[in-house]
Amino acid sequence: MDQRSYSASAPSHRSRQADPARLAAYRTLREVSENDAYGNLVLPQQIREQRLDRRDAGFATELAYGALRHQGTWDAILQRCVDRPLEQLDAPVVDVLRLGVHQLLAMRVPDHAAIDQTVGLTRAEIGAGPSGLVNAVLRKVAAAPLEQWIAELNEGSTAWQRLATAHAHPEWIVRAMSQALSAHGRSPEEIEALLEADNEPPSVQLVALPGLGHIQEELDDGAEPGPLTPDSAISGGGDLHRRAGVRTGGIRVQDSGSQLVARTLVAARPVEEGEHWLDLCAGPGGKAALLAALAQQNGATLLANEVSEHRARLVDDALAVLPEEAWQIRWGDGRDIASVLEQPDHYVAAEGFDRILVDAPCTGLGALRRRPEARWRRRPSDLADLTQLQAQLLPAAAEALRPGGLLLYATCSPHAAETVVAVDDLLRARPDLRLIDAAEPARAAALPGALEGEADPSNPHPAGESVADGARTVQLWPHVHGTDAMFMALFTKTS
Repeated sequence: MDQRSYSASAPSHRSRQADPARLAAYRTLREVSENDAYGNLVLPQQIREQRLDRRDAGFATELAYGALRHQGTWDAILQRCVDRPLEQLDAPVVDVLRLGVHQLLAMRVPDHAAIDQTVGLTRAEIGAGPSGLVNAVLRKVAAAPLEQWIAELNEGSTAWQRLATAHAHPEWIVRAMSQALSAHGRSPEEIEALLEADNEPPSVQLVALPGLGHIQEELDDGAEPGPLTPDSAISGGGDLHRRAGVRTGGIRVQDSGSQLVARTLVAARPVEEGEHWLDLCAGPGGKAALLAALAQQNGATLLANEVSEHRARLVDDALAVLPEEAWQIRWGDGRDIASVLEQPDHYVAAEGFDRILVDAPCTGLGALRRRPEARWRRRPSDLADLTQLQAQLLPAAAEALRPGGLLLYATCSPHAAETVVAVDDLLRARPDLRLIDAAEPARAAALPGALEGEADPSNPHPAGESVADGARTVQLWPHVHGTDAMFMALFTKTS
């Protein structure tokens, strides 16, 4: 059937079936809207259920993630084309409209095909009743290009509002990210480049677990060498689950910023035989797996702690491929981690841990490109609860650290309250901690020259009694390093 022969104004003549790629995208949006699911977890399952080939899977991915990322902007445009508040429409209708708008304004889909297929999807998944509304609304949307819609939405707006609308971020996040750039020693003029990077589909980055995986196998099969960390690569595409290294667990999908965090803790000083390491907030297990592999290589052991039973199981799955003598799982509240010192064993020393990673729960503002719905799900009020939790976990970790040990604090957020302010709060709460330089260990852990020049991620911390001379924190950025916006601060225990 030649879809091009149908008029954009004749819904009764339209397709009554749902195109499989659009159906996968629609069902992903429904799971996100209805069940607070994560789009990056739901969509791969939908792609498999619909048995999409590589081309259609790419279309579904661009459509679903794009509609989720641009939800705020698309909703503002839809509100101009609907004669009632959007919240008065049925949620499935709003989701299907978002998919239609994304095709019309942000994809290379002809208007007639976008409208025809979206109406067909409506009929197949929701019913014939709303199809007329969907047709009429999308025709209004198609009457103007994206640039004109953005200009109309921005009439009378502030500079912050214009950035938020043009780049599909809530205004509070735009402000917070601009302030974060300044807090970490970069120019706030970079805000537009940062927002644009948030909207770019991230590359699929791979890591070979030391002693288990061989990254050369991926490079021989079309992957490109990773530009930041050793034993890493950027996938050349295809179904990774069919790759032998991925199936056996020696190759993992992991952002290179996360890889750098684990490697920095190890590179901070030479490892001595028999060291005890702790990953305090280990779920879902990506960094823990890399740490455990590095521990195995260096004669150390890792205790991976996770408060959630479900996430503890994920950590167990992530570590299962590694020798059992190298790691152990603890399921419990990280705020009472010092209690494990009362019963020392192969994984716990009575005097405390030699190295501790606290990759604390945070707002995740540094991973918005990977979690397309997160920017609309987060609220400014979330920050207070999360910073309070961080302020409890960090002193608890310090209590479990042996004198002379290393504590690496990491977050996937550049927000000042979760980074530089958290550092100062910890130094006040624990006078026995001293902030030391994280920049040189990060450079040592990275590939040669990867963190030099404009890519230098270090930021000198203001001097103080608890701050070593030249102590710097590290902040990665999507628009500079091609990674999530990981933050790192390194401490040692003085007594």
